[in-house]
Amino acid sequence: MKPVFLIGFMGSGKSTLGRALAKASGLGFIDLDNYIETRFHRNIRDLFAECGEDGFRDIERRMLHEVSDFEDVIVACGGGTPCFYDNMERMNLAGLTILLESSHEKLLQRLKLGRRRRPLIASMSDDELDVYIRKALESRMPFYSGASVRFCSDFLDSQEEIDCSVRQFIERFNLPSIK
Repeated sequence: MKPVFLIGFMGSGKSTLGRALAKASGLGFIDLDNYIETRFHRNIRDLFAECGEDGFRDIERRMLHEVSDFEDVIVACGGGTPCFYDNMERMNLAGLTILLESSHEKLLQRLKLGRRRRPLIASMSDDELDVYIRKALESRMPFYSGASVRFCSDFLDSQEEIDCSVRQFIERFNLPSIK
């Protein structure tokens, strides 16, 4: 089976849903940021500092091209991955791209709770975060809209919601199921 690429804004649930889908389907799971960190033995923050954004985006592109040749995997991409180079085109040619869409309110709620783990937004006030989400989504939507299909990811905040979303996803996209 060709890879399934999950794209979307930070907080849209790419890693949460991807891990749960992999467990329920028996497919492999790759978080692209974790894959990069493992391959380069540095965290993303350090790679950004050492290589600059251009250097990091080149590494990200090369690693995306690498994993796009894998089979039977679900790949959770970084929020910016589709916005650089030929990444969106590459994903569409290699497999199925699915935009995880969450409402602005849900993104704001999730990112408020998890902002300490995200250096880009860690020091933002609630109002700054609200404005950041609106502006960043607006600039990324032309890239995100290149996805093959969309899937609502508003319902991933409890195990029951995750299980229900996984069942819907598996049925809709005809993934294998081991349950």
